[in-house]
Amino acid sequence: MTDVFSAGLLVYRRGEAGVEVLLGHMGGPLWAKKDASAWSIPKGEFASEEESARDAARREFTEELGLPAPEGEWAELGQVSYRSGAKRKILKVWTVEGDLDPADVVPGTFEMEWPPKSGQIAQFPEIDRADWFDLATAAAKLGKGQRPFLNRLVVQLGGDPARSE
Repeated sequence: MTDVFSAGLLVYRRGEAGVEVLLGHMGGPLWAKKDASAWSIPKGEFASEEESARDAARREFTEELGLPAPEGEWAELGQVSYRSGAKRKILKVWTVEGDLDPADVVPGTFEMEWPPKSGQIAQFPEIDRADWFDLATAAAKLGKGQRPFLNRLVVQLGGDPARSE
């Protein structure tokens, strides 16, 4: 099994309804009609010897959303490991409080062969939209491997993770 290292930034804000997190809906034709488990913390792969995970998280946030990562005090939420096909993904995430308008997102793009086996290369957005979600909704929208970061955020903010589900 191949290990793939990724780093991400989970931005949160506090509102009248409680804590909300910013997630991106995965772009491309494979995710277009999916909602549950089709959202992600802005993240991306990096080569661990070429840049730090924190620098990669900042870079990937900007690449995926087209916006600079919020300034402020970053807190590390640790890492998780999960399977994605024949790969084991090792994802390290930080969090920072911030508030940005999802309408300002200008996503980066990626290329893939589409339709499959057609020989045609098409370009798609890395994320096709971003939005704010309360923690319970975010848990349903995030892929299973990323959900532990929500409870870690609650603990980081001094709350009880059992109450965030």
